[in-house]
Amino acid sequence: MIDIFIPKKYCQDIFHINYKKLKENDYKLIIFDLDNTIGSIKENSCSQKNKEFLNSLKSDFKIIIVSNSGKKRVSNFLKDVQCDYFYFSLKPTLRVLRTIKKKYKIDYKEMVVVGDQIVTDVFWGNRKNVLTILVDPIKNIDFKVTTFNRKLERFINKKNNIKRGNYYEEK
Repeated sequence: MIDIFIPKKYCQDIFHINYKKLKENDYKLIIFDLDNTIGSIKENSCSQKNKEFLNSLKSDFKIIIVSNSGKKRVSNFLKDVQCDYFYFSLKPTLRVLRTIKKKYKIDYKEMVVVGDQIVTDVFWGNRKNVLTILVDPIKNIDFKVTTFNRKLERFINKKNNIKRGNYYEEK
């Protein structure tokens, strides 16, 4: 087993996460990955459904979007979404995660990372003991750089006996 790559929870998508339970457990800040977590790489802007959903979470959590994509991609996608974001974050390096901790004066144990990739999102959060929630990718289309990560992810999932579609709350 390669524990650092095992998400604490695995849900179908961002809509199937138990946010009530997260609030009850004193989580205060949720970091969402952008591409294939909130929107597909083919979408240029956030859907109305996702905008409303993200806005509904703001009464209970600070919402931040973190992406390895560039500024133009992230700012255009989120132009109608009122939340903070970080672009070109170089996940899984810890620079942005440390920045978030310092900027928002919040402990890692009060954060949640939600993303579709084991290698970037889950590994990134687990390195600082942040609660990690894996979701299925919205589409099976990825940026070219992500295709290598997906191959590595399949190897890691096999070693950890994680099968896409076998959702769980705690591992």
